[in-house]
Amino acid sequence: MNGWLEPAAVLITAGGVLSAVAAYRMVRSAGSAVAVLFDFLVAAGLVRLAGDLSWDGILLAAALIALRKLISVGLAVGRRGGVPVPGVPNPEVQR
Repeated sequence: MNGWLEPAAVLITAGGVLSAVAAYRMVRSAGSAVAVLFDFLVAAGLVRLAGDLSWDGILLAAALIALRKLISVGLAVGRRGGVPVPGVPNPEVQR
């Protein structure tokens, strides 16, 4: 790996942790903070991948991106109160 890519990935990760904490303190939403953290982790993973291009690195980056998408969808569904199922009454909906 190039000499500067490893420290850059560590700095990006540290910046992500700090940014996630700041995002949580500003909006009081764990979902937003996790989304910010995963964006930074994806960026750090891609920087690491640039220095060590291997199938393990590619699979790790792909898994991290898939996990970020899955968590984002899960948090979005949780905010909406779940996925409506046709024919099943939702007790939380006011009529």
